[in-house]
Amino acid sequence: YMADKHDHGLHKLSAAGVLITLGIVFGDIGTSPIYVLKAIMGMAIDGDHSVTRELVLGGVSCVFWTLTLVTTFKYVYLALNADNNGEGGIFALYALVRRYKAKWTIIPALVGCAALMADGFITPPISISSAIEGLTILYPNFETVPVVIVIITMIFLIQQFGTNLVGKMFGPVMLIWFLMIGTLGAIQIYHSPGVFAALNPMYAFNLIVHYPGGFWFLGAVFLCTTGGEALYSDLGHCGKKNIRVSWGLVKICLLLSYFGQAAFVLTHNSGEYDWRETAPFYAIMPRSFLPIGIAVATGATIIASQALISGCFTLVNEAMKLKLWSNMRVIYPTEKQGQIYIPSINWFLYLGCIAVVLIFRESSKMEAAYGLAITIDMLMTTSLIAYYMYIKRKPTPVIWTFVAVFVAIEIAFLMANMMKFTHGGWFAVLIASILFFAMYLFNEGKKLRRKHIEFVEIKDYLDDLQDLQNDTSIPKEATNLVYMSNANDKKHIDSNIIYSIFRKKPKRADTYWFVHVDITSEPYGANYTVDTIIPRKCFFIRLKFGFKVEHKVQVMFTKIVEDMEKKGEIDLLSHYPSLRKHGYPADFKFVVLNSKVSVDNHLNPWDQFLVKSYNMIKSLSLPTEIDFGLDRTNCRVENIPIRIAQTTHINIERID
Repeated sequence: YMADKHDHGLHKLSAAGVLITLGIVFGDIGTSPIYVLKAIMGMAIDGDHSVTRELVLGGVSCVFWTLTLVTTFKYVYLALNADNNGEGGIFALYALVRRYKAKWTIIPALVGCAALMADGFITPPISISSAIEGLTILYPNFETVPVVIVIITMIFLIQQFGTNLVGKMFGPVMLIWFLMIGTLGAIQIYHSPGVFAALNPMYAFNLIVHYPGGFWFLGAVFLCTTGGEALYSDLGHCGKKNIRVSWGLVKICLLLSYFGQAAFVLTHNSGEYDWRETAPFYAIMPRSFLPIGIAVATGATIIASQALISGCFTLVNEAMKLKLWSNMRVIYPTEKQGQIYIPSINWFLYLGCIAVVLIFRESSKMEAAYGLAITIDMLMTTSLIAYYMYIKRKPTPVIWTFVAVFVAIEIAFLMANMMKFTHGGWFAVLIASILFFAMYLFNEGKKLRRKHIEFVEIKDYLDDLQDLQNDTSIPKEATNLVYMSNANDKKHIDSNIIYSIFRKKPKRADTYWFVHVDITSEPYGANYTVDTIIPRKCFFIRLKFGFKVEHKVQVMFTKIVEDMEKKGEIDLLSHYPSLRKHGYPADFKFVVLNSKVSVDNHLNPWDQFLVKSYNMIKSLSLPTEIDFGLDRTNCRVENIPIRIAQTTHINIERID
C-alpha cells in the first residue's frame, strides 16, 4: 500500500490562512465594485431613463440580496458543505455524485467547465480595463487599450515561472484593497446614512417589477456575484473555515463600497457627473487620492486575473485526470503544492483575452459580454448540489425549497443576461459552446471506442504465455515486459495485449506485468494491489490514485517492484549470467498500445464524425507514455487495430 497524503493548504483556521484566502479566493468578486453600479446606471441612461432615487436604492438593494442569497447562502454555506474530501468546484462535485451511477451528471459538469473557461477570457480584460480607466479622470484623452494589453501580456508571461514569490503579496494587497474600498464607502455613508433604506428588499422588488424595463437590470446586478464559482473552486486551497471567516470581512467591505457609492450618487446627482463615463467607484475618491486608488485597484485586478487563470489550469487538470479531456503538458513551476502551469491553456486564454480587449476596448462594453456564461455555470452547479442533497438527505421540503428558490433566481439572472447576447454576450456563449462540444465529442468518441475494446479471460492464455517464455527460438524482447492494461481485474486482459504479445510480433519475456491505472473519485491518495497470475512469471497490478494526484506511474511501479523484491516475490537482478555476476539490475520495458480504428470498418456518419473528432483532439494531446511518466528511451508504442462496426464485406472470387 502507498499513500500520497496531501496537505490541503491552510485548512485550519488561522490569521495567516485568512490572509492567504483573501489573496486566492476573493479577487474576482472583490473587484466587482469598480464597475457594477456604473453598469446599472449606464443601462438606465442608455434606456433614456434618468438616475433616480428608486433606481439607485433598488440597484444597491438587488446587490445586497444577491450577495446574501447567492454568494453567502448558496456558495459560502451550502456549496462549501458539498466538498469532496476538502476539494470544491464543478469537477470535485461531479466526482462526488458520479459514483451514484447517474449518467446525466456529466452534462452539467462539462457545461459548467466550458462556461467557467469562457469566463477566463473576459475577467482579466474587464477587471484590468475598469481599473486603468480611472486614469481618464486625471487624463481625459488617455488611451487605455495599450496599457491593458501590456499588463495582460505580463500576467500571462509570468505564469510559467509560478507565483510563489509574488503570491506572498496577494493576501496583503487584497487586505489593503478591501480596507480601502470599505473605508471610502463608509465615509460616504457617514454623510448620507439614509442609503441603508436599501436593505429593505421592497426596493429590489420595486426596481425589478415596477421600474420601466427593471427586470433587465438583473444582468448588471449579476456582475456583483460572478466570483462565486471561483470561491467554491478554491475550497481545496484554503479550507471552508478560512473562506467563511474571511468572507465576513469581504462582504462587509463590499457592502460598504456599494452603499457608499450609492450614497454619493444620491447626493451628487444634479448633472455634474455623466454616470456612463464616470464610475462612482472613482468618483468617491478625493482627487489627490486617485493615483493611489488606481494603483491599488490595478494591483487587485491583476491578482483577480491571476487567480482566475490559475483556476482554469486547475479545472483543465482535473478534467484530464477524470478522463474528460485529452492529456496536455502540465508543468509544476514551483515546489508549492497545487501550483500548476499548462502552456497550451495559458496561451489559448491569452489570445482570447487580447481578442476581448481589441473587440470591446472599454470595460462598459465588456460588461455586455460578461455574466451570461457564468449564469449558466451557476445553474449547472445548482443542479449538481441539488442532486447531492437529494442523495444524502432524500427528498425533503428543505431540498425542494432550495431547488425552487435558486433555480428561480438563477433563471431570472439568465433571462436578464440573455439581453446581452447581441451586445457582446455572443462572444462568451460562442467560446463556451466550442469548449463544451469539443469535450462532449471527445467523451462520446472515447465511449464508442471503449465499448468495443474487447477483453478475454487470461486463464485461456496461460499455457501460451509459458510456452512463449520457454521458446528460445524467439529473441527475447525484454526480461520484464510491462503492459498498460484497460482491464481492471486479474481474470481478464485486453485482447489488444494478447494481439501484441502473440500476433503483432511475438514478444518473449521472462516476466510479464499488466498494469491497470484507476482514477478514483477521491481527490488525493494512492494505493495498489498485486495479483500473482503465474508465480515469478506474470503479475497483474492495479494502481489507484485520486484525480488530483500527479501521474507518475513509472515511479510508483518502481516502488512496487522494490517492495515485491523485499518480500521475495521477484528477483530484480539481471537474468543474464554475465550481467548477474556483476550485480546488474534486470531490465524493464514498457509497452503502450494505441488503438486505431480498423480500415475495414463500415461506420454510420455519426460514428465516423465521432471517431474523427476524437482522433483530432487526441492528436493534440500529450502522448500516453509522457502522461504516465514513463521513460521514453525504454518504452515501445504500438498501434493496434480495433473494430467498432461490422467489417465491410466484399464479394470476390478466384478465377483460375
